[in-house]
Amino acid sequence: MTMESERQLNRWGLTFPQAVIDRLRKVGIYGQPQLSLEHQGRAKRYVVRGVESGGATADVGYYVSFADENGEALPWLQTLDSLAVNGQHAVVIAPVVTRIEMLRIARTYELCITRHRPVVVEIGRRPKLRAEELFRGVQGYLALELWGKDKDLSGCVRPQFFTRSGEEIELPTGFADAVKAVTSGVACVNCSHPHYARLVAPPSVGETEDSRSPQEIAAHDGPTEVAEGVDRVLMDVASAV
Repeated sequence: MTMESERQLNRWGLTFPQAVIDRLRKVGIYGQPQLSLEHQGRAKRYVVRGVESGGATADVGYYVSFADENGEALPWLQTLDSLAVNGQHAVVIAPVVTRIEMLRIARTYELCITRHRPVVVEIGRRPKLRAEELFRGVQGYLALELWGKDKDLSGCVRPQFFTRSGEEIELPTGFADAVKAVTSGVACVNCSHPHYARLVAPPSVGETEDSRSPQEIAAHDGPTEVAEGVDRVLMDVASAV
């Protein structure tokens, strides 16, 4: 993959004809697929920042979410409240981020899954954001009306994608739940909440040695250390009781 194609893939996974772009703007659906490379001064490392975003109307939906490199949900750093709907929902930050991006037009779906990580190209220089495409599916199909009469199944199902000869294209291992969540997002009319980024609940009792919230732990230590940090907090609480 050339540097220019990586740059394009970091900005957009799916590319749309102008008619689709105009339609999304007209109905007020604002997904944010662009990623950025950020430096954490205290941790002395680079991380990838993404914004879970998007939503739907009855006839069209567009949603962008993020997972870790294996497809697991990332803890959000913060949610983004707004008077508008179908826009930004939550910020996620991690050393490696996998973007799951989906467009729905009625019952037809497009899906792109790409993995992004910082890679050192030259010692002493800012790293580059490396992009790797894991999956691309067009003209996927799901007969259910998740935005209407079948909304109780939202989050439990996903569209199927096929080759030109009619064989089903399998998703990358570990990404079924993430794709189901994004499928829910592209059917969430007037969406105002994240569908895959998760909240890590803070401890509810007493002062602890590590006073950071789990969201702060996630931002500073990265999602792979979140569970360890939360366990440490809970152990400190237990010993203080």
